[in-house]
Amino acid sequence: MRLTALLFISALSTLSLSGCSVYDATHQPDKKDISLFKVGTPRSELLAEFGYPSAQTNHDGKTWDLWRFTQGYSGGVKASRAVGHGVMDVLTLGIWEVAGTPIESAADGTQMAYEVAYDKTQRVSDVAAIKK
Repeated sequence: MRLTALLFISALSTLSLSGCSVYDATHQPDKKDISLFKVGTPRSELLAEFGYPSAQTNHDGKTWDLWRFTQGYSGGVKASRAVGHGVMDVLTLGIWEVAGTPIESAADGTQMAYEVAYDKTQRVSDVAAIKK
């Protein structure tokens, strides 16, 4: 009876300790479709995928949109990472959080930036990868 109670209390404390790295893994930025940054893509598709541009400038006789975003991870990758952290939490009785949380904090996506110009029909005519 005592052993059962001890195991139950241990399981509860493990579950209450775990979760930060699991939560962080599931809340990483989503993966964006950067293949849209090509000649011929309508501006409306870029707006749908990336939101409004960070800035708009005029040079080389054209209007350019600057798109800055964090390239994240697909849903499958985020779920796999969360499951891995959860398993490690259980196996180590929550001690994994000491390593797992900083790992997830460091793996928070890649900063990217593209500059895009359009033709008269609002389709991409030029693309410059600024930060890839």
